Amino acid sequence: MRKRTLLTIALSAVVVTGLGVAGITNASAATLDPALPPGGNFDLSVWQLQLPTGSPGKPDTIQPSQLKGASGYSNPAYFWTDKNDGSMTFWAPEKGVTTPNSNYARSELREMNTNGSAADWTLAGNHTLTAQLRIPSVTKNVCVGQVHLGSGGSSTKPLLELYYRPNGDIFLGTENSPDGGQTLHQVGNVALGVKWTYVINVTGNTINLTINGTKTSYSIPSSFNAYKQYFKAGSYNQSSSDSTSNGAKVKFYSLTVKHS
Repeated sequence: MRKRTLLTIALSAVVVTGLGVAGITNASAATLDPALPPGGNFDLSVWQLQLPTGSPGKPDTIQPSQLKGASGYSNPAYFWTDKNDGSMTFWAPEKGVTTPNSNYARSELREMNTNGSAADWTLAGNHTLTAQLRIPSVTKNVCVGQVHLGSGGSSTKPLLELYYRPNGDIFLGTENSPDGGQTLHQVGNVALGVKWTYVINVTGNTINLTINGTKTSYSIPSSFNAYKQYFKAGSYNQSSSDSTSNGAKVKFYSLTVKHS
């Protein structure tokens, strides 16, 4: 069995069980250096950044080699380090360039492999995305974490999306089949601007979601078995308009991927 562990310096402690992450301590903002770009505080060597800029249907992307390290990429409008608390900050306006299969703009990380290829893992095994974050502003709804379908078929749907709304409600959206149809599950409530943690764990045909220590589980339909998957995290705004000042700002204090 091959194990790949990618740690950020912002993550204080993780205890792993067969179902994923059982406990996580709050990351301290003191461990994040506000003077560094995001890649100086987080391991971005396995992430590609997707931006709300570019040409219609073709958003700009920033590769892991450009993101990683103390001299890595940052963007004062869409992806930067907060000078007060060191958080990795994403901004996605309601008006921006979108991917061909979405009406919504995003400033979002897409999981990659260490060799620079696109991550594309099977449901078999144990796959975990762990984050501490807060959302200081959102117009209507923002997706802050995803498991997205990769190769294996023609569907461009996500397996799951984790949403946050202005009233603090947190919802998990699970896709009913690769053909579409999403079921929403309310999984928590955290006031706007307050830090919280999520753990998205996929093992076999089960989704295990933990929000601030409270865990729920969901079955993955067999219709997804042919598909491989990958993680996404950031600010994927779920509303659109002609406004470039309305949107969703999401701030991450830790972000960790683990496969085994």
